[in-house]
Amino acid sequence: MNAKVDTFLSNVDKWQKELTLLRHIILDCGLTEDYKWMHPCYTYNNKNVVLIHGFKEYCAILFPKGVLLKDTEDILVQQTENVQAARQIRFTNSNQIESLKSTLKAYIFEAIEVEKSGVKVKMKKTSDFNMPEELQEQFKENPELKKAFDSLTPGRQKGYLLFFSKPKQSATRTSRIIKNTDKILNGKGLNDCVCGLSKRFPICDGSHKSLE
Repeated sequence: MNAKVDTFLSNVDKWQKELTLLRHIILDCGLTEDYKWMHPCYTYNNKNVVLIHGFKEYCAILFPKGVLLKDTEDILVQQTENVQAARQIRFTNSNQIESLKSTLKAYIFEAIEVEKSGVKVKMKKTSDFNMPEELQEQFKENPELKKAFDSLTPGRQKGYLLFFSKPKQSATRTSRIIKNTDKILNGKGLNDCVCGLSKRFPICDGSHKSLE
């Protein structure tokens, strides 16, 4: 057990019982306990296999390469459409966790085998995402915006491209771009928190006030 995880669990305001139970289930699978991104993380040969975290409406375990799991019980959740590799299993009480204990261990052992195999998740490149015409127009009008956008991490770029492309109306797409221009110029992602990190786990738990 990692002392930092002890401290984390003793200080959480919600889901303490559930997160502690998940911790013991994961440790029974022989993984090494670490503390990353302000949350418990469990590794195999220094590779991240599964994490535990809590949100307002649920707590969960998260598999960084969950998309590669077979998900025979159909319980894995894709947090948002922009999440390509990671998948969650969510809980709202300890009874749910207890009833799925053997299933959770099976999923964890499968995730360990994924790491042993060395298989990688084939991630979409930024160029695979649609670049709205409205954004291209803004780039022409404001070269600094294009420079700032190109300087963002690939994940942040993809998040913006998905968000800007979604509306059917051109005016709405333009409105979204203009509304987020300052954030792009300041090097922020669509879902960045005031702490400077992403609200999308595992970087930040989203408990801070949004920049939006």
